[in-house]
Amino acid sequence: MLRPDGVLGPLVLYGLGRDLRTGPDGGAEVLAEATTRLDVAFLDGRKVTGVTSDPQLPALQELIGVPAAGGFRARLGEVAARERDARSLLHLLLDDVPGAALVSGYSVGSATEHQNIDVSARSSYRPRPDQCSGFRSGGTIMIEIGRRGRAPVVTGPPAPSLDNPADPHAWHTLEPLPRHGMRRVRRLDVIPEKAVVTVESYFRDSHVGEDGRESVIHEYEVRAVVEPDSWRVLKASATPRVLPWRECPSAADSAGRLVGRSLLDIRQEVRTDFRGISTCTHLNDQLRSLADVVVLAGAAH
Repeated sequence: MLRPDGVLGPLVLYGLGRDLRTGPDGGAEVLAEATTRLDVAFLDGRKVTGVTSDPQLPALQELIGVPAAGGFRARLGEVAARERDARSLLHLLLDDVPGAALVSGYSVGSATEHQNIDVSARSSYRPRPDQCSGFRSGGTIMIEIGRRGRAPVVTGPPAPSLDNPADPHAWHTLEPLPRHGMRRVRRLDVIPEKAVVTVESYFRDSHVGEDGRESVIHEYEVRAVVEPDSWRVLKASATPRVLPWRECPSAADSAGRLVGRSLLDIRQEVRTDFRGISTCTHLNDQLRSLADVVVLAGAAH
């Protein structure tokens, strides 16, 4: 999540995805790769102004003019249904665009907080009360918005390296972020066992401040056990590692509501059923991505 022309300039979202199969000997085989770039007029309704991808999908040009917010996934779903692309790696990257665009606003808030720049007149975005646990009425964020007219800015802990010498293929090679840059990283591990599929999911949003320090804004771990064939969730839990506000951690319990649901329907059901102050916007994105367990489990054998 970058702003090469400055924090008040356009937002550029770069996406990089990879499916990787790791064998018993630790060797890794790349099964699929995809990249995306979306240019977004962030302070002008978050409208998408450009889309490129690899593999190329010409129909993605239909996303130009669509806000990288509410309505984006519905339009993406129309394109995916027509192109029969709803379970591809490319679709997964694009599905994360609204969440990434939302959290990218942190860099604008952080910079304007410290530089005393007022962007309220240039931005049409207004947070909706009770859309998630953090934005609950009477909570820290909404109180500060009422008092100051803008959301408060929190400073998270330093972001440690994700490199694991025992699993050197676990992550892409990640270029250093520039000042005011942000990154969303995801890992979805699918481990077929005798009668079930074990799932481990990790998620982190981070930000580099004016001082060049990278800090964590959101960080969750999700674990689940799934019944193959029906893809019914038998167990599910979320562990919040880093969240910005004291009201946020209670949303982790919402992951347990996946139990009994099928991963075949989970992407749409989280969108429609996981709403309000018992949920978290960013955790919801992570839970929805579990739909891709179905594809990865098939490739793991």
